[in-house]
Amino acid sequence: MKDTLIVYYSLFENTKNLAFEIAKQTGGTIRELIPDKKYSFDYNTACKEVRSEISRGFCPKLLSGNESIDDYKTIFIGTPNWFKTLAPPVMGFLRQHNFLGKTVIPFCTHGGGGFSQIEDDIAKECSEAVILPGLAVNGIVAPEEVSNWLNSINFKL
Repeated sequence: MKDTLIVYYSLFENTKNLAFEIAKQTGGTIRELIPDKKYSFDYNTACKEVRSEISRGFCPKLLSGNESIDDYKTIFIGTPNWFKTLAPPVMGFLRQHNFLGKTVIPFCTHGGGGFSQIEDDIAKECSEAVILPGLAVNGIVAPEEVSNWLNSINFKL
């Protein structure tokens, strides 16, 4: 759908795979958030980097993905669950845009923590948007899981 945007940040491909499945089923435009400094591909090192950024409220500069959202009515926002909240590049994206009159639909990938605070954090940053129930996926995304979720929130092409 021309007025639907799927924005995501993914370090290890899980959130990217979910974003692409959502785009496939909705016809939306996909946009990857790319921070100016890449996180380590070593899991333990990346955890230290991310924990530090989250505790400081740091949001990295985005090299890509931060373009205008004015032409979109519905915005799916995807993030991995990092320490019970959004990945810092996603928080940075949220803080740089006005969501007045938009419909925001969160999605996340996780290793067992579900959404934790992610939906609440998105609602706080997008207080002028309509927030629909999101999808939290543990592991590999099943296409039918996405289609069932889209049906449950009455998302129509």
